[in-house]
Amino acid sequence: MAISSPGIGSKLDVNTIVTQLMGIESRPLAQLNTREISFQAKLSAFGSIRSALSQFQGTMSSLSFASRFEGATATSSDATAISASATARAPAGSYTVEVSALAQNQRLVAAGQATTTATIGTGTLTFDFGTISGGSFDAQTGRYTGAAFASAGSGVRTVTIASGSGSLAGIRDAINAAGIGVTASIINDGAASPFRLVLSSDKTGAANAMKITVDGDAALDSLLGQNPASIQNLVQTATARNAELTINGVAVTKPTNIVSDALEGVTLTLSKTNAGAPATVSVTRDSARATSAAETFVKAYNDLNKTLEDLSAYNADTKTGAVLNGDPAVRSLQNQLRAVFSQPLGGAGADLRSLSDIGIAFQRDGTLSLDATKMNRVMAANPGRIAGLFAPVGRSTDSLVEFASAKAGVVPGSYALDVTQLATRGTGNGIVPAGLTISAGVNDTLDLTVDGTAFSVTLGAGTYASAGALAAELQGRINGASLLGAAGGGVEVSASGGQLTVTSNTYGTASKVILAGGNGLAGLFGASPVRADGIDVAGTIDGVAATGSGQTLTSAAGLSVRVLGGALGARATIDYTVGYASQLSGFASGQLGAEGNIAGRTQGINRSVSLIADQRTALQRRLDGIETRYRSQFSALDVLISNLSQTSDFLSRQLAALDR
Repeated sequence: MAISSPGIGSKLDVNTIVTQLMGIESRPLAQLNTREISFQAKLSAFGSIRSALSQFQGTMSSLSFASRFEGATATSSDATAISASATARAPAGSYTVEVSALAQNQRLVAAGQATTTATIGTGTLTFDFGTISGGSFDAQTGRYTGAAFASAGSGVRTVTIASGSGSLAGIRDAINAAGIGVTASIINDGAASPFRLVLSSDKTGAANAMKITVDGDAALDSLLGQNPASIQNLVQTATARNAELTINGVAVTKPTNIVSDALEGVTLTLSKTNAGAPATVSVTRDSARATSAAETFVKAYNDLNKTLEDLSAYNADTKTGAVLNGDPAVRSLQNQLRAVFSQPLGGAGADLRSLSDIGIAFQRDGTLSLDATKMNRVMAANPGRIAGLFAPVGRSTDSLVEFASAKAGVVPGSYALDVTQLATRGTGNGIVPAGLTISAGVNDTLDLTVDGTAFSVTLGAGTYASAGALAAELQGRINGASLLGAAGGGVEVSASGGQLTVTSNTYGTASKVILAGGNGLAGLFGASPVRADGIDVAGTIDGVAATGSGQTLTSAAGLSVRVLGGALGARATIDYTVGYASQLSGFASGQLGAEGNIAGRTQGINRSVSLIADQRTALQRRLDGIETRYRSQFSALDVLISNLSQTSDFLSRQLAALDR
């Protein structure tokens, strides 16, 4: 009978023997496991580096804007009357500001109605915005006598009062829904006919008074018809008015109470008049802004450097290294990172070419430190230049040439600009004096295309006082066209010698004005008006022909400038720098990308881990075979020993029997 359990017959401990032998055979498997643990630790370490580098890149990207380093602060001695704010462009200084009048929007009030729901009439309301001049205004009646209205040409808007919407409430809702720059509301004044429609221009300023023409029912016209030069069915309760103030004794008039173009880089918000008690507005450079940004820069580098040092360090006392000690990818990353700091900036001013010029320097332990005292001293001597050490900055020596942008491949340096052609705007020009009498349905329409947008306008009927007045009417109608407004276009209409010219607001070859037709074309411009399409700016940047688009000129490498006017020929030098924060942001992005050192090293480690898995599988199959062989061999030995033992016992019994 066969032995069912190894070792029972022979007293041989087969399981223990095989287990011990397999422990020896399995040593290569343990070595593979140890190697895998090491590789996994490196993967985790590179994950930490990737995280630290990503955070570093985000910080450097946020510091790649000049606005992070340039700033100014404006304060007012009387914030209840005037508040102030400043941008980096504001020069330091002190200004005396006295406000004699606040800007105001016009308000018109209609005659009272018994209800808000009774039908008044239907038709079309045409709103024009402009300036009221001359004559006199009676504050008691709220009406003008002998005044004139001149359209500002900002855009004529229309509102349709359809059937079913002709009540006071319906008129209010139609005006508000049209979004024409007028707000309508209804006030109950408690009189016998208490409901009064109030119309308010959304914009302040003397040029935003309203003229309302009604084409429809007589009742609608008698309620809302409003022309300061003639019929006035509405009562003016607030006059369209400009803000009036003096700055250091200079009289200033502005259409709004937010004045952002009187002092360079300073915005004044006017809240009340302060005649006789002027306020002082003080503007100071915001040095703390640049210092804070520089501190952020230093901390971001030191945090990344600490991560790299901790993961690659060697402890001489314990003679042990960190998980990435000696790793070539980490050494390469550290060397490349420090190399960015070693190169002075190209194109920067001679006195600010490296971070050490403003007090940022490496310490003996490899960290960066900031000398705030030195930085403040440099900022006082070079306001506006600090940003160029950190962010991409372009500066022009010509006030009519602006730096626009630069692509990543543009090399820092100084670029000479030569202009051979200034950009122009497209025009449509009349060839005969314009007829000043416009008759409805006879000569009141004009078909035209502006910058590729085709539409038609209808002029208001009447005899205009001058070609200039007709030009303002036409400009308002064109700029009020919904199709042109949706396309973001606009025009200026001028008159010279009685002839009209329509000029697009845009520049370049896309700027075109085509006077195409309409019953008013011949009377306004002549049967065959002439046209001149816009031209793109042309010139060279650093002696190489650049590409023009409107007023923007772009080099082959991607440096773009805007030429706003001026003479032809050699015009400006564009000084372009790419600061350290921007360089480091690009460096970090590259390292984090698919072609970066971290990705390459991580991929290599992952391949090694995958190879270990394959080796482990193969080794395990081999060990299974060895164990099977060992068990087979020892089982056979067990049976053999058991048989020999039985034979020995038999012989022993036989010999014992012979002795008896």
